[in-house]
Amino acid sequence: METTAFSSDFRYCSVCRKPLPPSYEDSTCPVCKEQLLFRDVKDFIRSHDVNEYDVAEHFNLPLQQVKGWIREGRIQYKDKELSLKYIKMHCYVCGEQIQFGTLCPKCMRQKNVSGQSAAPVISNTPGNMRHLTDSK
Repeated sequence: METTAFSSDFRYCSVCRKPLPPSYEDSTCPVCKEQLLFRDVKDFIRSHDVNEYDVAEHFNLPLQQVKGWIREGRIQYKDKELSLKYIKMHCYVCGEQIQFGTLCPKCMRQKNVSGQSAAPVISNTPGNMRHLTDSK
């Protein structure tokens, strides 16, 4: 019977303690890296009057990643008027202009009842952003 030897050289993520592959160079797993990055982005958005281009440039991120966070509803513009003027996102179902995500509140309520999914529509126009937990 053959036994498999386990190496005592296992490394673990410094945040979540999940095992890391031996060839992995960093001390933080990709999931935790993303979470830490997003936390830094939230802090940056809270303390600066920025748009998605500013965030992408400051953190050296692909613009599509920042826009993805907007589509997911994780960040949004501080000012509703700026959001409606600059981001040009529309509800995938009914076409109503929205600030973030993919559905307007009405269609979101219907989605929660029916379970339908939606894809986002977004433009490339700048404006000021905020993290959703901000009260401003």
